[in-house]
Amino acid sequence: MKIQSNGVRIHVCEAGQGETALVFLHYWGGSSRTWHRVIDALSDQFRTIATDHRGWGESDAGDGNYDVSTLATDAQGVIAALDLKRYVLVGHSMGGKVAQLIASRRPEGLVGVVLVAPAAPSPSPWPFEQREQISHAYDSRESVLWSVAHVLTAKALSEHDLQQVVEDSLRGAPAAKVAWPMKTMMEDITGAVGRIRVPVLIVAGELDKVDLVDTLKAEVLARIPGATMQTLPGTGHLSPLESSVPLAEAIAEFVDTL
Repeated sequence: MKIQSNGVRIHVCEAGQGETALVFLHYWGGSSRTWHRVIDALSDQFRTIATDHRGWGESDAGDGNYDVSTLATDAQGVIAALDLKRYVLVGHSMGGKVAQLIASRRPEGLVGVVLVAPAAPSPSPWPFEQREQISHAYDSRESVLWSVAHVLTAKALSEHDLQQVVEDSLRGAPAAKVAWPMKTMMEDITGAVGRIRVPVLIVAGELDKVDLVDTLKAEVLARIPGATMQTLPGTGHLSPLESSVPLAEAIAEFVDTL
């Protein structure tokens, strides 16, 4: 279904039922489909809501504004439209930075946050030239496959999931593909995340080359009051597809403590 939020139509996939809803926010290049294995493992316990960020999946591209605040407001509009009374944000990479900003706003009904290989709230340390190169990662099938094999994963994906990653990466709006590496990942929301007051679990991939374990400890764990962290062995950046069952178990265990 599509929900009007913040001036665009956001595509939403909903499954399961339960008192607590899990709201999934995907990485740069992904879509709501990135979470399909995790949702399959959790929808018998929880209501699950997975969105496509503007410019990705089946959501509208909008006016070309892809800053963190805009993406956060998009997601909050979906949550309000669905009238979620009790929910946990689950944000991956770019979606993790969005989730941090939403949580810093202390919205009613939010009871916890799971940050999966999240982008740091601080500006990326990568130089301009490297970020410009990254902005072309999704230009072609060949460039996506190279990125998956050499940067995004430590485990081989199934043929189905690999094809899905290629499709989602290529489908992104041109402006959305460029916005994250050239602008949004450089935004500084460190002043905001100190205001987070709900429990936060950070889930890292042991072999993640994008958001390294040590970086997550220094730039995310150390900045969010009371946050905890665990690491998925042998896992790269795409843990929702590489290690979906251990990730789902970590999410369920965290929610059970709330």
